[in-house]
Amino acid sequence: MTERGPAPSSDRYARPVSDPADTEHRLARLEARVEDRGLADLGVKVDVNRRAINALGVQTAARFDRLEAEMRAGFAEMRGRLDGAAAGYQHIVELLNTLLRDDQR
Repeated sequence: MTERGPAPSSDRYARPVSDPADTEHRLARLEARVEDRGLADLGVKVDVNRRAINALGVQTAARFDRLEAEMRAGFAEMRGRLDGAAAGYQHIVELLNTLLRDDQR
């Protein structure tokens, strides 16, 4: 197996080196394109993350709304039970008072 070098060019000699200022200018344009592409990719990623965070916020708000409704229903039920128990205790107190009055006569 033989290794081959670079493909032969049509020029017999290497191209002359361009002006260093021109090379720097071309390099700066290339870096700007890479940065723009990187910023565009970053912008897309930020948008995707923002949408995901907003979706989680909506989902969390819906869960809290459901939880709040369940909690209010539970409190209302307990309030009804406690009111019933208080009415029962009041009735027991009235019966005991009636018995005590009858015994004192």
